[in-house]
Amino acid sequence: MDTEGTHDGRTAQGGRVPRPAGPPALPPKPSHAPTVGSPLATWARTPRPRAEPGVWRFGYQPKRADEAEPGTDRSLLSGAVISFLACVLVWSLLTNGYIPYIQVPLKLFTPRDWWELGGGATDHRGMAALQVYELLLTGGLVFWFSRLGSWGLAFERLVAARGPRARAAGAAAGALFVMMLIWTGTVPAEALLFQHLPLREIAPTQGLLITLLLYGVLYVPVLVYYARLGGWRRGGRGGTAGTAAAATVHQQVAPEDGTDPAQWPQLRAAGLWEVAERLGGEMVGGRMNDVDYARIRRAWDSVQADPSRVRAFADSVRDKGAAACLHPSGDRDLPVRAARHDLLARQVLLGSVEDQERNPYARRGTPLALDPEVLGTSLLAVGPSGTGKTARLVRPVVESLALQALAGQAAVIAVGSAGSAGPGLGPDGGYDIVVRVGDPGSVHDLDLYGGTADPDEAATLLAEAFVGDLPGVDVRRAATALAQLLGPYRTAHGRFPAVPELRELLDGPSPALDALRHALADAGEQAMLRELDARARQHGAPADPGPALADRLALLDRPAFAGFFDTTGQGRPFSMRALEHPVRVRIDLPERGHADASRMLARLLLAQFNACAAARADRSLFAFLALDDASHTLTPETVRGVQRLRSVNAGVLLTLRALDDVPEALRTPLLGAVGCRMAFSGVTTWDGKRFAEAWGTEWVETRDVTHRTVFADQPLTRAIHAFRKMVTGKAVTTDAVTVRQVERERWSASELAHAVPPGCAVLSLTSVRGERAAPLLVRLAGTG
Repeated sequence: MDTEGTHDGRTAQGGRVPRPAGPPALPPKPSHAPTVGSPLATWARTPRPRAEPGVWRFGYQPKRADEAEPGTDRSLLSGAVISFLACVLVWSLLTNGYIPYIQVPLKLFTPRDWWELGGGATDHRGMAALQVYELLLTGGLVFWFSRLGSWGLAFERLVAARGPRARAAGAAAGALFVMMLIWTGTVPAEALLFQHLPLREIAPTQGLLITLLLYGVLYVPVLVYYARLGGWRRGGRGGTAGTAAAATVHQQVAPEDGTDPAQWPQLRAAGLWEVAERLGGEMVGGRMNDVDYARIRRAWDSVQADPSRVRAFADSVRDKGAAACLHPSGDRDLPVRAARHDLLARQVLLGSVEDQERNPYARRGTPLALDPEVLGTSLLAVGPSGTGKTARLVRPVVESLALQALAGQAAVIAVGSAGSAGPGLGPDGGYDIVVRVGDPGSVHDLDLYGGTADPDEAATLLAEAFVGDLPGVDVRRAATALAQLLGPYRTAHGRFPAVPELRELLDGPSPALDALRHALADAGEQAMLRELDARARQHGAPADPGPALADRLALLDRPAFAGFFDTTGQGRPFSMRALEHPVRVRIDLPERGHADASRMLARLLLAQFNACAAARADRSLFAFLALDDASHTLTPETVRGVQRLRSVNAGVLLTLRALDDVPEALRTPLLGAVGCRMAFSGVTTWDGKRFAEAWGTEWVETRDVTHRTVFADQPLTRAIHAFRKMVTGKAVTTDAVTVRQVERERWSASELAHAVPPGCAVLSLTSVRGERAAPLLVRLAGTG
């Protein structure tokens, strides 16, 4: 055969045997050194120190408290150079004897017979003491002037910031400079070691060994110090910033408290050595992921609260390993992740704080993250369309809480329009329940009454959703009118009415109302008959909310919603009562074809969430509701409910295109109800003014420079000034600088509208414990 047993994609020419064109291509060079151990173990061992709200705690290294805010690179360079020259000058004056009485402290603490009457050393003992004293003075001068001129900070910002090659070259230059000072005798370190030893009286071989040993003692510390400064051990050979960073990230991190979290010390302390060994083997074998690790830790915490479950926990881990204590869905991870998550700290990485003067120095360049500690105070994000509210904020947050739900730590409900499904809020496989309101193919339905059996509670929630945004309708009267119909209907039929039935009852006297009355009379329910009579008396009155309720309910009584909001028990409705379980829910509202109905349903979901989150018996799960578009959704009662969520381990995320989508009377209360506020680029000055008022003012230092013309009295000085004015075209002036403290807005309305770059946002955070982070200019992930 022409191919000699090989199979060609092209037709082989007769008589010619195809041969390989050359050796196969080598695989690409690894970006970092191979890691030792399991990547999950390294992830678990990485320290996560406590930090301010919004700081990505994974491997976070806070800046030193004594590190002051630096000036510009030019001032830093000039300060380092001037301090170095001053150090050289003072050192030269000291070593050459131009400063009198500098040797007095040395002679006071040494024997008198070491020194001659004129001040010189009598023998080698005085000479050695003088050399040691000179070395101490030199070291003190270098230390003091290096702190004064910030030599270390200058090296980091001006040299090391340019990459590993620049850091290594700078460290090599420093080492060469110090070694030259020692070799030439400028610094008497070599003379101190060699001039006082009887090397001529020692055998040549021994003398050579002693000489080499002394050279090692003298030069090795210098080389080691500058090697550490240059980062040569971490990856100076790589030549790129990515190599050094990768080597730093992938190195094994020792736990701070001495315990190894990868060995499950909490289980070993409880005597479950076999369980700990099984889980450790799962980690080393790569059969465990971060969700499994967080889920099993959460399960162990619940076991500690109820010791009777220890045996069941141990049996589950022995049988299933990393798959123990699974989420009811059986999922151990999401189908796809769009952001970086740390399930041990329960954080999601959103971006980084910009390195600008508007941000506090300690936060500049730090990664930005959100967690339930800050989301528990609720977050309001305002920005025009196309600024990335959904892709860069809502989806990462919802994805993080969905992972926490798989770990048994949270329950999340994401509400968006039907167009945001898929790439907007994530694929269907990432949720336990997907409700597509108005879609005949939807598997799940929506419970209009929130799963409650109390007619008064259901009436209150429905009234808030139906007429809560109408200024001329009293919500309490509307709730009373609904309760007067829901209570009798449930008593007669054992369920709440469906949408068409409730609309017919609200329209006034009708066959349905008569049938309900007869059913109650046959059952002897006199109290419910009085409710119907009271409703009949209110019908048609000037302040009757019935017509308004019927008109709003008509928005749901459409053919598109014919199969939804079923109350007969034939469907699979989702209710907010499921917040006591770690559920992942996405609700798609028909925003395009039924905008008013979608807004009304969004108001209903928000009202139900506020009520059900507070009514949970078990509040150990963090409950979260994300409204991708909260336009025309907020009412006075829901705003008050949002403010109460932080005390029940729950929170909401609300996004708006503009604050104009909220009634004017609620704009200030809304900004006060949420603890986290976020203004995207492109907000209007009107919206910026509201944010500026919410963020308040701060004391800043201002410098006012006043230019005053100099009038000379002497003829020579006057002539010089006239010549200078003729050359420069400006009169000779003096500058008067006034420094004062003034109170200014942290971010003004104009700065929020015009100074926030695209892809950035201004974000302030508040934790449930009251910790605050001032408004920060942040760059969101994926924006360059």
